[in-house]
Amino acid sequence: MMESALLVAPVTALEFLGDDCLLAGKGPVLSAYSLRAPSVKSASLSVLRNHRVHGIRPERRDRGVSAEVAAEEEPLGSSWQQRVQLVVFGGKALRLVELGGSEAFDLRTLGPVRELQDWVLDVRWVGGAAHLLGVALAHNAVLLLEAWEGHVLLRSSCEDGCLLYSALLVGPCWQSLTVVGGTVFNQLVIWRPTVTAGVGAARETSERETGSGRTAPVERRLKGHSGVIFGLAYLPERGWLASASDDRSVRVWGVGPLGGAAGCGDPSPTCLQVLYGHQARVFSVTLLPVGVLSAGEDGVCLLWDCGSGKVSRALNGHRVGGVRALAVSSGWGGRSPQVATGGADGGIRLWSLGETDGGQVEAELVQDLEFQGGGSPKVVRMVWGGVKRHWGVVASTDQGEVYLWEEGSGWQLLWRGGAQFQSYNAMELLPWEGEGAASSRGALCAVGSLSGDVWLFPLSQPARGTLLRAGLGKVHSVLWEGDREQRAGHLLVSGPEGLVRRWLVKPELGEGAVSLDCVPLRSFLLPPCAKRWLTAAILVPQPQGALWVCGDRRGSLLLYRDSDEGGEAVGDALRPLSVLFGVHGKQGVTSVCEHRGLLYSTGRDGCLRVSRVGDGGGGQLEVLRVQRACGGMDWLERVVIREPEGEGDACFLLMGFHSVHFEVWDLLRRERLLSVPCGGGHRSWSYCPPGGGSAEDGSAVVFVKQGAVLASRTPADTSHPSGASLELEGGLHGRGITCVCHLGAVRAAGDRWEVLATGGEDTRVSVLAVRPQNGAVKVLAVIADHISSVRALAALRRQDGGGGATSLSALLFSAGGRAQLQCCRLLIGGKEQVGSLSCQVIQVARHRLDEHWERRRNRHKLVKMDPETRYMSLSVVSHTAEQVFLAAACSDGVLRLFSVSESGGKFHLLWDCSYHQRCVLSVASCCLEDPEGNERLFVISAATDGIIAFWDMTGVTDVEDGQTAPPSYAGPLRPCLTVPAHQSGVNTLALWEGPWEGQEAEPAGHSWMTIASGGDDGQLSVIRIQVQLRPREMGGSGVSLKLWSRSALPSAHAAPLTALCFLSPALLVSTSPDQRVCLWNLCASSLGHGGVLFSHVADAAGLAVWKGTEAESGPKGSAWVAVCGQGLQVLRLKEERDAGKRTE
Repeated sequence: MMESALLVAPVTALEFLGDDCLLAGKGPVLSAYSLRAPSVKSASLSVLRNHRVHGIRPERRDRGVSAEVAAEEEPLGSSWQQRVQLVVFGGKALRLVELGGSEAFDLRTLGPVRELQDWVLDVRWVGGAAHLLGVALAHNAVLLLEAWEGHVLLRSSCEDGCLLYSALLVGPCWQSLTVVGGTVFNQLVIWRPTVTAGVGAARETSERETGSGRTAPVERRLKGHSGVIFGLAYLPERGWLASASDDRSVRVWGVGPLGGAAGCGDPSPTCLQVLYGHQARVFSVTLLPVGVLSAGEDGVCLLWDCGSGKVSRALNGHRVGGVRALAVSSGWGGRSPQVATGGADGGIRLWSLGETDGGQVEAELVQDLEFQGGGSPKVVRMVWGGVKRHWGVVASTDQGEVYLWEEGSGWQLLWRGGAQFQSYNAMELLPWEGEGAASSRGALCAVGSLSGDVWLFPLSQPARGTLLRAGLGKVHSVLWEGDREQRAGHLLVSGPEGLVRRWLVKPELGEGAVSLDCVPLRSFLLPPCAKRWLTAAILVPQPQGALWVCGDRRGSLLLYRDSDEGGEAVGDALRPLSVLFGVHGKQGVTSVCEHRGLLYSTGRDGCLRVSRVGDGGGGQLEVLRVQRACGGMDWLERVVIREPEGEGDACFLLMGFHSVHFEVWDLLRRERLLSVPCGGGHRSWSYCPPGGGSAEDGSAVVFVKQGAVLASRTPADTSHPSGASLELEGGLHGRGITCVCHLGAVRAAGDRWEVLATGGEDTRVSVLAVRPQNGAVKVLAVIADHISSVRALAALRRQDGGGGATSLSALLFSAGGRAQLQCCRLLIGGKEQVGSLSCQVIQVARHRLDEHWERRRNRHKLVKMDPETRYMSLSVVSHTAEQVFLAAACSDGVLRLFSVSESGGKFHLLWDCSYHQRCVLSVASCCLEDPEGNERLFVISAATDGIIAFWDMTGVTDVEDGQTAPPSYAGPLRPCLTVPAHQSGVNTLALWEGPWEGQEAEPAGHSWMTIASGGDDGQLSVIRIQVQLRPREMGGSGVSLKLWSRSALPSAHAAPLTALCFLSPALLVSTSPDQRVCLWNLCASSLGHGGVLFSHVADAAGLAVWKGTEAESGPKGSAWVAVCGQGLQVLRLKEERDAGKRTE
């Protein structure tokens, strides 16, 4: 028996019920979310069996039949009745559902699923107390349906019987119903399913007219779109009709009142606005009194100003794949309206439109602060403080002057330096809690000069400054690092010859005057290079003593001891303990910060690098992972890590330049939070995060452009994380998931979480923790290192303690397009007390065939590799203490064998063979033991010719690890056995080592392999191979393979079979794009059907299986199956006799 336990699929329907409840449809599942803080999914129910939910329509309050459409269109308020009836529809079905409760919702069905003969596009309650439904069908027809019994009372068809892509029903009752249809011919047709008899007469004649009905003419035809129409919306107060199209546009039509006595509205409707702004197809549209909301395949929801036709706000929070559902709350009782968006990634987000202007925000408006000081501003920094969070701007000029700008008072001269500070100076600020902290003057300022002088002063009392000497040459940089324990700041000044002088600065307040106590510390000496000065530094506490992690202009990361102990010195200067030379390229390190024992550095190479100090706290720096922000953001300036207010993951904000824009990027959510046109890099800038200092607790950016100081501020209701969006459901991959791999299980707070890795067409690998028992899903990490789609995953697991372990370690291999191969170490841990999970990703190695080709000698004599080569499948062949051996099936017709050393951090190509001469689609491996206990390794490959090949790879484990020289392996030139199994390509292989159930014992030296294969021909084949193993001393290869038996089921699936997995020697599971998950019983010579379940994952591409625990379903246990494709579904398999009652 199989049943669905968890589903992550595109969100295809959203509907607000008042302001405190949101209804959502994923696949056949209807979910209710309580929007009272904290927002939580309180009810979920599968209602449409094998159909996707495409619409949810709550029953309106019975106010009686009225001709005034506006009154009937009034939505439910925030205080809706305790029980509400809903009609849920999708595909060719609909069903009545009842939602009850106010604090905790509950859902229950009110009858069976009503199957119709045509696709349902829209449903409307039209009968008041009579419980009648108007149902718009895809072939431009409308049904009058009795809701409780499901009887068709009347059918009315339009004379223009073309196919519709969208439909909208307008009107409070059947007599005044108006139909708006978006046709396949890019037109909108408006007509009425008029009937001469009343509702009662229609009920009487329905028995005689079932299926026939009547035909109505088209009364209005609207032309203008150049693509099919996907979405429609109507605003009765304005008489506006909006249409969203495949041509990437939204059109607003003035049609006047629809329904009732007005019929089909104005005789000559006009197009009021044509709105272009989406980068792909537009799926949904909604009309508001303040504008138009549209959402499309580009993943953005746009709020349009109907007056100007311009975008007033962009809601961008979903991954690639698009926004598939859109809903707006009523904003009842003066409350701010909310927008709900549902994406193809399975995520649901809430956005606030604001209380007055519908959330109109122009984040790119730039204000000129009208700098009026002497000279040109060169360096700008923001300062803030006080109860009201006053903020200001400090600017230094090429005339050696420092100015302060405060809102309301403008620019003021704080300090004027001497001649040595003119034409060049370097300035930096350190916020401090002292005199002046109640205003924007609570900071210390340090200004360096060309002659090595550094002037240090508090902004609140510029005259109380101190002059420091940093050598006899140019001060290249000035850096501050705060020390809260000592209530002081570390000042680092980079002078000539790579010498970094340090002071511990302690501000002291006495009798209204500030004095600065500057204690000199041992200097740092930078390694010799062309650009020898610091650009970033941070003090990291360690049990053995504090360490400094610094970044220089050459792109290197440096590690120093804070004290004299253990550090090598040259004169009075300390040398670095560890150097990662040029790790961020030649353009320099821009920032370094520490979070939970890990170091995060950014550079102008566009990368965020995660590093750590080696074991013991005084060892070497080592890079664990390299990440990039969004595409095109090749200049990163800073990473800011903000801890969550409660439980949850920290927020990682990346700041940098994308073309001519300064941007703030949320690394975990993969969304752009702010974009300001500043002119590009090579300019001074400063950023204040939300809540950091502006009066509205929003974000602000200040920068220098063409001699002017400019600022861009964003109100709090659009600044992350205070108000950008509320994530009700987290999304996964926006596009198709191509592969899934089960890594193991961990426990946190007594709960068992299964850990999965998924790879998708969006070039990302996601590490998930799922709990199928309650449907919970957590994204632990997202690896975005691939440049093309991820096609295959393989893992080498290591877990101690069985299913009760609180930690898990695994090597994860991912491969895909552009012949790119990645290896990462995953360290996953659970905290028993708080129930949280964490995942640390350590990048081990990466490999690309084109880069490997460029490093080969005499490559001009060889056939050049195809740069478009894709890895189609991966399999871990074997592993030793030093190496892991990996087989890869490649699209260029070559089977390749790699080795990777975790300590060495490199892939080595050991062997390749082009025997197949066509695309190799799948690969598997197995390990058998000969009579002496030695391992015999086999690789099984299959290609588009339908042939399965068996390769003896036993000698690969004798290859050296390649620490001193590149390893090599003289593998076989031909397979030891080939078996034709399919008429076309073999998409998947599954292998079971050992005898099958009921087989008699074989003599020593004999082993068995059972190989199941699925192909493009829809056939399921099972072959059994007898392997005779002889000791190597007897000569020859010592291996003999014999085809023992074969069986095939030609029509196992109605589409190409894409994934297979063994659950036991006698049980096999398969899936296909026909959306069926099938169980197969294997006996000695035949295949039998063991069960089938319709999966709600379209384009199924991969499978992963694992055994359950005895605690979950008794001694016999159970099994779990994860199906991936356009979504992810986890199924539970258990014995029929233990299943009990099956719920729908």
